[in-house]
Amino acid sequence: MNVHRLAQWTARLTPCVLVCIALHVHRHSHRLRRWQLGHREQSDGDTRPRRTGSGNLPRAVVWAVLLGALLPGTVVACGPGGEDVTATSRQVHLGADSHGVRLLRAEVRDTLPHDPQAFTQGLEFRGDSLYESTGLVGRSSLRAGRPGKLPTVYAELKAPLFGEGITLSGDKLWQLTWRNGTAIERDPTTLAERRRVTYQGEGWGLCHQRLSGRQQLVMSNGTDRLAFRDPITFKATGSIDVRQDGRPVTGLNELECAPDGFIYSNVYPTDTIVRIDPGTGTVSAHIDATGLLTPSERGGAQALNGIAAVPGTNLFLITGKLWPRMFKVSFVAK
Repeated sequence: MNVHRLAQWTARLTPCVLVCIALHVHRHSHRLRRWQLGHREQSDGDTRPRRTGSGNLPRAVVWAVLLGALLPGTVVACGPGGEDVTATSRQVHLGADSHGVRLLRAEVRDTLPHDPQAFTQGLEFRGDSLYESTGLVGRSSLRAGRPGKLPTVYAELKAPLFGEGITLSGDKLWQLTWRNGTAIERDPTTLAERRRVTYQGEGWGLCHQRLSGRQQLVMSNGTDRLAFRDPITFKATGSIDVRQDGRPVTGLNELECAPDGFIYSNVYPTDTIVRIDPGTGTVSAHIDATGLLTPSERGGAQALNGIAAVPGTNLFLITGKLWPRMFKVSFVAK
C-alpha cells in the first residue's frame, strides 16, 4: 500500500472510529455519573443529585467527537462490513479517484467539421464510412459517408419516431428509437428499411460485440443496466448492471464496443465517458472530455454524445448533440 492509498484509507476510516468512540463514551457516561453521586453520598451524606463541571464532562466529550467526525465535510456512516455510505446527490461521483478506476482524458489528435443541426445519438465506423444517427421528432435521420464530409446516403425517420443509437452487425444495421419501443433493421449500403421489431422500455445506445466466438448486441436505456440482445432476432438474451465500487453508474447512453474488448459509454448529461468490463459490468476507467468546444461553440451545443473507434488505430471519434465539430482523440493518463 503506497502513501497516497494509506492516506485515503485513513481519511475514510477516521470518522467511523470517532463515531464509535463517541457512542462508547455516551454509553458509559451514566455509569460514571452514578459512581460520582454514590461517592458523594458516602462522603457527606447528601442524597440530592448535584450538577458539577466534572459531571458534564462525558457529554462535552460526546459532542466534541461527533463534531470532529462531521467536520471533514462529507456525511459518512459506518455501514455493514465497514462500507462508507456517503450522502450525495449522485450514486457515483464520476470525477472521483477510486480504487481500480483509471482517470484518463481525451487528447485531441485531429478536428473535423460536424453538422451543427445534427442531434447526434449514435456513431459507428465501417471501413472508411462513418454512420451517424440523429434524434428529435420530425428531425431524426440516419446518414453515412466519409467523416467530416457531406453524407452520401441519407434516410429520414418520420414522426412520431425519435432516432437513437445504431450499430452494424454483418449485413444488418440496427437503429433504436427512444420511447417508441421499435428497433429498425436496415440495409447497411442503402440504409433502406427492411423490418421493425419491438422491445420493452427506452432505447438509448447500441453496439455490436464479439466475445469468445459469439456475437451479441449491447443496449443501454439511460439507467445502470446494459441489455444483451441477439444480433439476428433482436431478442433479449441477458443483462448486466454497471458498477463502480459496488454502486450503480446511471445515465449510460451512446455505446461503443471497441476492439480492445471494453464497452465505452457516454454518461448523460456529462462530459464523461466510462470504460466498462463487459464480463463483470465494472467501470475500469473514466475519460474526461471537457473543454473540447470553445465557449462560443458550447453556447449552442448540448451534451457530449457519440463515440466510435477509428478502424486500424487506437483513436476514437467523439462529438455531441448540435456540436459544430468532431474530434479524433486518444485516451491518455490524466
